[in-house]
Amino acid sequence: MKIKVVESVLKANDAVARENRRRFEAAGVLAVNLMSAPGSGKTALLERTLAGLGPDVRSAVVVGDLQTTRDAERLQNTAQQVVQINTGTGCHLTATQVAEALESLELAGLHYLFIENVGNMVCPAGFDLGEHVRVALLSTPEGDDKVAKYPTLFLCADVILLTKTDLVAVLDYRRERVYEDISRINPRAPVMELSCRTGEGVDRWLSWLKDERRRRTREVTTG
Repeated sequence: MKIKVVESVLKANDAVARENRRRFEAAGVLAVNLMSAPGSGKTALLERTLAGLGPDVRSAVVVGDLQTTRDAERLQNTAQQVVQINTGTGCHLTATQVAEALESLELAGLHYLFIENVGNMVCPAGFDLGEHVRVALLSTPEGDDKVAKYPTLFLCADVILLTKTDLVAVLDYRRERVYEDISRINPRAPVMELSCRTGEGVDRWLSWLKDERRRRTREVTTG
């Protein structure tokens, strides 16, 4: 009986996720789901990303946290639209929560919708939100063993960002261990090193985002 209940919940979530994705594609919006542990730099990455995309690129952000609106407040001056979702005790966002947030957003004219998921290295990976791409962040202060310890997060990622690389020099951090684990768990995902403090690697990330939107927009148009 418990298995049936879980399957029912996931099926209901997936149905809403498909409708979310349909809405994104109809509007020509690339939806990006950012997943990581707390403190890995999701909000800092979004600040850099929104500024780097430039004023002609219109983006919205859905922020997921248990409490407060602090991350949304940080982003409100760089994103055209921001919606905060407070989950209370929930450790991840659901497709239904994203669908409810969309009622407060104007998708027409947007290029990107960034979904900053709740900080957690396990739960967010199990729920489709309707996104087109999943981004897994891993910051150097978290250590070089987290890919092997929490493979679920990285297994489903379309790109993996190693953040806060400016701190490598002061940490006992073995890059080769991280790359070995990623190559074993998810060899298809590109890995990018970046520092939001120095800006190193941000241009490569922005290029990847732009290419992904062009590719997926073309697929929808010709599909």
